[in-house]
Amino acid sequence: MKITGAQVFEARGAFVERDLYLDGAILTDHDCGGEVLDAAGCFAIPGLTDVHFHGAKGFDFSDGDADGLAAIAEYELSRGVTQICPAGMTLLPEQLEKICAVAAAHRAAKRGGADLSGINLEGPFLSMGKKGAQNGDWLQAPDAALLRRLEEISGGLVKLVSVAPELPGALEFIQAAADEVTVSIAHTEADYDTAMAAFAAGAGQVTHLYNAMKPFTHRAPGVVGAAFDTPDCRVELICDGVHIHPAVVRATFKLFGADRVILISDTMRAAGMEDGEYTLGGQAVTKRGKHATLADGTLAGSVTDLMGCLKTAVSFGIPLADAVRAAAVNPARAIGIYSRCGSLDSGKRANVVLLDRDLNIRHVIFRGEVIS
Repeated sequence: MKITGAQVFEARGAFVERDLYLDGAILTDHDCGGEVLDAAGCFAIPGLTDVHFHGAKGFDFSDGDADGLAAIAEYELSRGVTQICPAGMTLLPEQLEKICAVAAAHRAAKRGGADLSGINLEGPFLSMGKKGAQNGDWLQAPDAALLRRLEEISGGLVKLVSVAPELPGALEFIQAAADEVTVSIAHTEADYDTAMAAFAAGAGQVTHLYNAMKPFTHRAPGVVGAAFDTPDCRVELICDGVHIHPAVVRATFKLFGADRVILISDTMRAAGMEDGEYTLGGQAVTKRGKHATLADGTLAGSVTDLMGCLKTAVSFGIPLADAVRAAAVNPARAIGIYSRCGSLDSGKRANVVLLDRDLNIRHVIFRGEVIS
């Protein structure tokens, strides 16, 4: 396939007009003939990678439901998210084992939808004081043996694990885990020094920056300040227009730079669904418009998918190239799949999204096939 007339995203952070060539499921530098897709007036961007979301279309990854996971993967692909790394919640060990087994079976069966590229364990190694929408009854101390058991059950799919570094044994856990997965600081009451110790131990990411952590202030910079002072650390940002004020989104891109920000959706099962009553991690959640909340008003994830978050970021003043880098390039690097996807370089998977000038999806191309 040949795609003509589009402004194509270059991994170095610019859009240029050039043709894209697809040799089956692979991008190439040479015209292989076949179908020609006229993309005049469109932006061509890599398929996105969401490394932190819980569910959509009425299903949650934490349910451990094989058909539900397949439905989630199909929905994400329809929204231009071609690689997914769904997140579990704070669950009992037996349920964590179940969701890992279901993910492994999904991957082995090569079921449809977006590529299942990893699993994100957001919990249970979190702080009670900053648990947010996590179930406090199931929180526990960091446990490297449990992590390794889940890695084995999942067939190596675990790519991210969250931890509150102030918990007893957390630094030892980080040291043990950092060579195997990306360790992300999350749901934490850690101060600056504790967070810096966690980064020194091997943590390399911050889960949904600003949310479920102490604020960044001039005398107590906390996790945010520590992440800034750690050049290799990436930070997740929920850009749904609810979790983070537009001014803070702009400031975060200025503070960290587009190479260090990872846009995430943090969607729960109500994404893609009408307003109503849902659940997250066994807790009742109400969806109203763009808000999903527990009974006490606590935000319970998002209902805006990653492509919607990218569009929201641009509406806040983030350059399109920076938003694409944060939603496609950086997350693929975070879970170790950038060698095969996340950019439109020759030799990578032919996963391409064509957006019109209003950033609405015109076409999704997955492994060289136009699926919508």
